[in-house]
Amino acid sequence: MFQLFTDHPRSVGETYGEHFLFASSFGAKMVAGGLACFVHGFLPFLFVRTGSKTVLALHARMSGARTPSKPVGMPEPEYLI
Repeated sequence: MFQLFTDHPRSVGETYGEHFLFASSFGAKMVAGGLACFVHGFLPFLFVRTGSKTVLALHARMSGARTPSKPVGMPEPEYLI
């Protein structure tokens, strides 16, 4: 049973605690970015680039990059959220 909690974290080079903190902080940023997009839908003058910046920052963090940038091979978006 304990193995269910440790197999995946071990496969990405983390302990259970490290993985919990990384995944939780990642999820919290996703929720915050999503809420900003939701508010932006109603009030388009608020959070104009928050969603896009959140996605780029999370991608950079997940892929191990030091600074957020456009993913390689991705076309330029027509607009930013």
